[in-house]
Amino acid sequence: MKIYGALLSPFVRKVVVAAREKDVAHELVAVSPGSSRPEFVEASPFGKIPALRDDDFTLADSSAILHYIEAKHPAPALIPADPQARGKAIWWEEFGDTVLGATTLKILFNRLVGPKLRKLPFDENVALQGEAELPAILAHLEASAPDEGWLAGGFSIGDIAVASALRSLTYVGHGPDAAARPRTSAWYTRVTSRPAWQAMEVDEAVMAARLGIA
Repeated sequence: MKIYGALLSPFVRKVVVAAREKDVAHELVAVSPGSSRPEFVEASPFGKIPALRDDDFTLADSSAILHYIEAKHPAPALIPADPQARGKAIWWEEFGDTVLGATTLKILFNRLVGPKLRKLPFDENVALQGEAELPAILAHLEASAPDEGWLAGGFSIGDIAVASALRSLTYVGHGPDAAARPRTSAWYTRVTSRPAWQAMEVDEAVMAARLGIA
């Protein structure tokens, strides 16, 4: 199985951690969004990362990929069977991707990816807009983070997605703050202490050092 993308992306990170949680053999193929590499374009016609190739099967979008991996490798489950737990897990994944994740990308792209890594046009006003959005989003997470355990009961795609967005925020000075948000910080530490996350971080550290953003 090949996963196309870069670990700086919370969406790529989410898929890689899920694959490692399930001990699914995979190769991370480093590509940037919009790459013209034919094999990547075939897997992701609109140039989005991550994309997946599993033998002759291709797929794009992190959530679609996670559901594919879950169906093909059901144990250990990252999408709960219980209806309420499943609903919560998927909701937290959506929160991580489209609420926290969307705000994260406003800051990450316009403070790091655009100006420093890809030499693309960027907009500091968009980064400031993202920073203005963060407090309310993080306040909700702080109020919801459990004293013990995970966001949807058992460990799930929700935990992976939210932690992946928070990890990207650390590159732009907005990582978890134990003094300001102790419940979030404690939960994040539990996620990032898992062996699958630790294994991913080894690869991410190599990437960060290569890019000069360690």
